[in-house]
Amino acid sequence: MKFKIVADASCDIPQEYMEKYDITIIPIEVMFGEELYPEGLPTREFYKKMQETGIIPKTAMPNAYKFENFYRPYVNKEDVFIITILISMEMSTTKLQAQMAADSLGMKNVFIEESASTTLGQGAIIIELCKFIEKEQNIEKIKEEFYRLRKNIHVYAIINDLKYLKNSGRLSSTSAVIGSMLSVKPIVSIEQGKVLNIAKCMGTLKAESFLLSKLTKMDENHPLYIVHSDALDSAQRLIEKIKPVLKKDQEIVIGEIGCVVGSHVGAKCYGFGYFSKD
Repeated sequence: MKFKIVADASCDIPQEYMEKYDITIIPIEVMFGEELYPEGLPTREFYKKMQETGIIPKTAMPNAYKFENFYRPYVNKEDVFIITILISMEMSTTKLQAQMAADSLGMKNVFIEESASTTLGQGAIIIELCKFIEKEQNIEKIKEEFYRLRKNIHVYAIINDLKYLKNSGRLSSTSAVIGSMLSVKPIVSIEQGKVLNIAKCMGTLKAESFLLSKLTKMDENHPLYIVHSDALDSAQRLIEKIKPVLKKDQEIVIGEIGCVVGSHVGAKCYGFGYFSKD
């Protein structure tokens, strides 16, 4: 049995894992004012355009037609099973579009579920699930592992400017205003599929110390997933601070936030995702 993994473009996965596990990404439209990019934009080009134009981009979830086009060649093939892991339902109803597509095709060989996360949180779940599939072919056990990973993923990040989250409706106006005051560094997390502004720290040092305090429940048998939006220097600085608390041989995976989630968090965001112990 071959297991084929598919995700929507809110998911960020380093290219090496995309190629290793043959992961397919369903594109999400990105709009800069009147300019429409049906396949999104390459990361570097996206952040450059955001900086040069000052426009807050908008995104549109993939419709059922896009999923139907992907699913059609695999419909009810006995030797292929499709695993579809999507953005949190609290952020988008993409899961419903995928389910509509599968239902319209009468597809039985598919598993469709939300990740209760996004960006590299969603990506981390997929990467760890792919590792599990290398050793386990039973679909029920694969589903159990997915739900375990989903329950245990935690994502924390320092946001440079909350106006993007406010504009996209993923954060309240009050939280955005407070987070933009003085030299406050807002900290957000993804909890139960929602983006929450959980802390406001005075300055970068305190913000990074706050992030480090969240690592006490980390399962060292999984990698630490570092994520950033055009903020590699900040991400690398954070890694150096984290290294002393990691297990000696613990892997660190670095991923960049792409154009979809980048439209909602802006540039210079950085943080991490990890799995807690059961």
